[in-house]
Amino acid sequence: MMSRRHVLALVGLALAGPALLGVPTAALAGETRPFSDAAFEAAQKGGKPVLIAVSAPWCPICRTQKPILAKLAAEPRFKDLQIFDIDFDSQKELLRRLNVRMQSTLIAYKGATEVGRSVGETQSEWIEGLVEKTL
Repeated sequence: MMSRRHVLALVGLALAGPALLGVPTAALAGETRPFSDAAFEAAQKGGKPVLIAVSAPWCPICRTQKPILAKLAAEPRFKDLQIFDIDFDSQKELLRRLNVRMQSTLIAYKGATEVGRSVGETQSEWIEGLVEKTL
C-alpha cells in the first residue's frame, strides 16, 4: 500500500515530468515562465500571442509591471497570451540577440512577428495597448 507521501510525490513528478526532461510545456493563462528557445518557437509557430518581459529583481519598474501583466493575462481576451521572462542580469547573450539594452523592456509578438516594444512603461493603459497588439 502506498502512503500519502508516495502518492503526492508521484503526482508531483507526473506534473513536472515533461519540464524535468527538457520538453517544452504550454504556459497557463497569466503564467509567466522563464524564456526558453523551444517554448518561444513553439508559441510563435502556433500563432500564439507572445509577450517577452525583460526584468531584474532589483528593478522597481519591473516590480510595477509584473502585477499589471498578471492582471491583463487573467482577462478572457488574453487567455492564449504566453508571457516569457528574461533575467536582465544573467541572460546577456539572449538580450543581445533580441536587441534589448535595458531591464523593464516588454516585447510583443503576434505569432513570429514583433508588433511592438516598450521600455520602462508603468501605465497600465499603455501596457494593455501593447499587449492588445499581440491579438
